[in-house]
Amino acid sequence: MERSDIPRGRGEAARVASLIHAAHNGPHAHRIGTEMASTSTPNVSLATLATVFFGVGMASFGGSAAAWLYRDLVQKRQWVSEEEYLSAMTLSQVLPGANPVNMALYVGTKLRGGQGGIAAVLGLVGPPFVVILILGALYVRYGATPFVHQVMGGLIAVGVGMVLQLAAQLAKNIRRIVPAIFALAIFLAVGVLRWPMIPVVLVLAPLSIAAEAYLSRKAVSRG
Repeated sequence: MERSDIPRGRGEAARVASLIHAAHNGPHAHRIGTEMASTSTPNVSLATLATVFFGVGMASFGGSAAAWLYRDLVQKRQWVSEEEYLSAMTLSQVLPGANPVNMALYVGTKLRGGQGGIAAVLGLVGPPFVVILILGALYVRYGATPFVHQVMGGLIAVGVGMVLQLAAQLAKNIRRIVPAIFALAIFLAVGVLRWPMIPVVLVLAPLSIAAEAYLSRKAVSRG
């Protein structure tokens, strides 16, 4: 190594040291720490996973599990981001099995691996399954009474309201016209025309991905 390289090497080392010092103590230190914390995986125990998903299973009346999962996992505990939740919900829709169970398996595995997935699924479907059996037996015995029908109607209304609230919350992220068109097309095909969901998704999902890729390349070429 030549003598002239030694000062230059020392200068580079000093510059790196000053950057590290600024990252820890400068005005951007708080932002850097916040970003690093947001990308780290939360430290969640297996008991906490089972307890949270047990609460979701017990509160999910009228098919509102997706809304309760969004409230607990994204808004309240911030275990997953909204983008991760949307991706997981999309996969849960197209994969075999019940959507909430698929969501529980995804989140539990993400946070605690295979054991976390098992704990989340058991918390979601285990104790609530026993409660459903008891309620089913009671419904067989007392289901013909007007009071039971009124209770069921009220619970269904709560479930529908929760689902609509979730749809409105997630729809705020659709700010471009092309994703909005595909979302509306799927809603009309599945929700209004009653077409089978899987064929509709299999046809429209590749078209949506291709359109998004084309628009992204076009935006990059313009920039």
